[in-house]
Amino acid sequence: MKKIIIDFLVAVSLLAACEDKKEGRLQDKQSVAISKTVLQDKIKGGWAGQTIGVTYGGPTEFKYLGTMIQDYQKIAWPDGYIKHWYETSPGLYDDIYMDLTFVDVFEKAGLDAPVDSFAMAYAKAPYPLWHANQSGRYNILQGIMPPQSGHWLNNPHADCIDFQIEADFAGLMSPGMPNTAAAICDKIGHIMNYGDGWYGGVYIASMYSLAFVSADINFIVNEGLKSIPAESQFYQCMNDVIRWYKQYPDDWKATWFEVQKKWTEDTGCPDGVMSPFNIDAKVNAAYVIIGLLYGNGDFEKTMNIATRCGQDSDCNPSSAAGILGTVIGYKNIPEQWKKNLYEVENMPFKYTNISLNNVYTIGNKHATTIIGKNGGSVKDTSITIIYQTPRPVKMEESFGGLAPKERNRIGKPLADTLSYIFEGTGIVITGYCSNSWEKITDIVFNIEVSLDGKKDTLAMPFNYLSRRNEIFWKYDLPAARHQLQFRLLNPNKIADVVLNEVVIYGGKLKP
Repeated sequence: MKKIIIDFLVAVSLLAACEDKKEGRLQDKQSVAISKTVLQDKIKGGWAGQTIGVTYGGPTEFKYLGTMIQDYQKIAWPDGYIKHWYETSPGLYDDIYMDLTFVDVFEKAGLDAPVDSFAMAYAKAPYPLWHANQSGRYNILQGIMPPQSGHWLNNPHADCIDFQIEADFAGLMSPGMPNTAAAICDKIGHIMNYGDGWYGGVYIASMYSLAFVSADINFIVNEGLKSIPAESQFYQCMNDVIRWYKQYPDDWKATWFEVQKKWTEDTGCPDGVMSPFNIDAKVNAAYVIIGLLYGNGDFEKTMNIATRCGQDSDCNPSSAAGILGTVIGYKNIPEQWKKNLYEVENMPFKYTNISLNNVYTIGNKHATTIIGKNGGSVKDTSITIIYQTPRPVKMEESFGGLAPKERNRIGKPLADTLSYIFEGTGIVITGYCSNSWEKITDIVFNIEVSLDGKKDTLAMPFNYLSRRNEIFWKYDLPAARHQLQFRLLNPNKIADVVLNEVVIYGGKLKP
């Protein structure tokens, strides 16, 4: 088999020459040769890029809901910026330290570590989590293990962005092997997500994987999408973005408006239903590839556009800059962005013992090992990768057939009992334990729930790290009038359990 020597400039000229010749594209099981130096530089570029990207977009995260960040709004990049965020708001780097949790399990337990090792490591980690991640954590701590911990019937945030922002590691450890990356995603991504939420991680990991063997952004975006089933909404959304890019090649805002018109209805996330807030994976993934396609290989432009699309505007430039950083390598990231990185590269991320310099080395070790496990070889100065043409993963759908019909406020503490009557085929009750940010305690409130006379008991930990995101949800109800009753079994003076809002669904679940 023909070997191709991959270097950034060589790849550009190679792919430009065969742009209109499908036979010039990489073929399944084709040998691709890459130097050890270039492999290491690309791994560093991926980790560095996502760290720079999340810092750049950090100040605008969820401040622009349903709107873009206008051109006159300057986005700062002062000296010492990354260190400032490391020290004052380390939670900004959940994109990175979540990845590092899984990298650390691979390092300590081996590349064949069972899924429970990853699930327990993240469930018991000391960092705060949100959305699908926190719901998955709660499920695991309550004995609901993956893949059920991420399944939408157990996790109302199954389609949220969570695994999408932390799947970088799977692609970075699978150079040129997107199907291997997808297999890693199958194991770990279902800890916290399902359906479109899982597809987001698979797609991001696939693009990272392809970034090692191609410098053509269009190829990476299009080829990576082959990892996603064409019948899924996630695929259709990304395919629309690619089509609109061809229609409006010089106007990213036109494509943004098309996404806004067609794809911004959130039917799952209880925080996003009937709200401008949108943490849905496919919409935010659309913003990632808008940045990649319209950025056209320019690091600043890619990051800037992905940020200006709004919504989760730190995570999206992190993904886009990480993928592009892998394409161009660490040495080709412009100095104006890289200079802020130098003073933190030896600093472990908060909640971990791993720094960027650590993960550069660990990531390289994992990548070369996986290359060998998949038919490639590692020699003194060169590495041979056996390229994989992406294959679609299994079809999954969350909330299929359900449509939000009402959102109402309850806004009452559960002092003793509380009843709620509704008509629909599904319901979510949001709520929280008051003051749970301020104090750490082992108190767990127990609530008896009766739905149409059928009783169950659920646990509401006061501790913010182990909290239950929503008080109650049920999606597979007959279309009828239902009565829901809550009874607090163990009131405590330290806090209240507050029933906040209710989302009611109509429609019928798809078989």
